[in-house]
Amino acid sequence: MEIEVHNKKLNKILSNSNLLIKEVGLEMARKIKLRFNQLKSTNNFLEYLEIGIGKPHPLVGSLDNLYGISLNKNYRLIVEPLVDSKDVMSLRKCSKINVKGVADYHDGKCEWIIP
Repeated sequence: MEIEVHNKKLNKILSNSNLLIKEVGLEMARKIKLRFNQLKSTNNFLEYLEIGIGKPHPLVGSLDNLYGISLNKNYRLIVEPLVDSKDVMSLRKCSKINVKGVADYHDGKCEWIIP
């Protein structure tokens, strides 16, 4: 699967290991890189959902149409499958996602640590 990053600032952080570690710490940086590699190794987004690594799940409210992928107890990698619809057939054809960042959206808040 192809991964696109939401903006230049986020791309700069995610593509530079030293900046990423500075932003989120070593363990979280490792987990983010691991999730990227796992996403890249699948053929489409539905395949990733079915494998279930990182407990991917659809989000609601202000994050509707996005998916959260667990990094640790609180933080999630937020991604958007680049498809018109979220039905099974569309997700099976989805070979490109857009990474929005890393956030904690629990308890009615949405705290971005990498916007």
